Amino acid sequence: MPVDIKALYPKLIHLMMDAVFVVDADNQIVFVSDACEALLGYRAEELIGTPITDYMHPDDLEATRDSIVRVMSGQSHSDFHNRYVRKDGSIVDILWSARWSEEDGVRIGVARDVTALRLAEDKLRFLAHHDPLTGLTNRSLFNDRLDSALRAAHRHRSKLALLFVDVNDFKSINDTHGHAMGDRMLCTIARRLESCVRETDTVARMGGDEFTVLLTDIQSADAVSMKVDEIVAVLAEPLGAEFGGLKAVSCSIGVACYPADGADADTLLSHADDEMYRVKGRRS
Repeated sequence: MPVDIKALYPKLIHLMMDAVFVVDADNQIVFVSDACEALLGYRAEELIGTPITDYMHPDDLEATRDSIVRVMSGQSHSDFHNRYVRKDGSIVDILWSARWSEEDGVRIGVARDVTALRLAEDKLRFLAHHDPLTGLTNRSLFNDRLDSALRAAHRHRSKLALLFVDVNDFKSINDTHGHAMGDRMLCTIARRLESCVRETDTVARMGGDEFTVLLTDIQSADAVSMKVDEIVAVLAEPLGAEFGGLKAVSCSIGVACYPADGADADTLLSHADDEMYRVKGRRS
């Protein structure tokens, strides 16, 4: 007995791991497959007869409406991405393949949950420009920001300062208390440095126990000196009980200012590094 393939279509659709939506010309949902409940958290009967736009993330609504217009004009979409709000309030990232059926007067869409993929992509993008231990800007992104800040300072005839921060006796901390303690110390230093600067400034970990701070739109040399004193004081604040016998940490800071100490990134970095070693040398 031959198999009636058409009779199997509804069963096949409900077996799909991706969700199928059928939406009329007024954006009313007329059909959803079983996979939609896992995608959005709503049962089919809750969705059918309601506007699909009700479930779209507000920030993506305009772009999605533009996409709907294109689809209904005959331009099929196979890679449109937007976000929907699930029944529990969480956000789901969706990749769509959609086309308009003129003869049926409906828009047919297949929706794939790509939330995990998007999160993984975001993490990779973050790690490409940030230190994996502390979450601070890494050397590559810092250099880009320094170049941009120098161009802006030259254009607006403003000043900036570059601080090179080195943790004193960090090797001893690692050797005595272990690398896990050393890592915890670096993360604490990172957060303390961030607390000392504005959103327009940048704190970076250059490697090991070396950090840089980029201060933009500096008004005076005194303002830089005050910021250095603030950082020294904040880093020297007592440590918590999780650091065992360690009471506090100290640092040596070298400073380079644009344009007084150099007009390019390499010169400023070299000057700040040399100044940091001079400061460190005065401790001994």
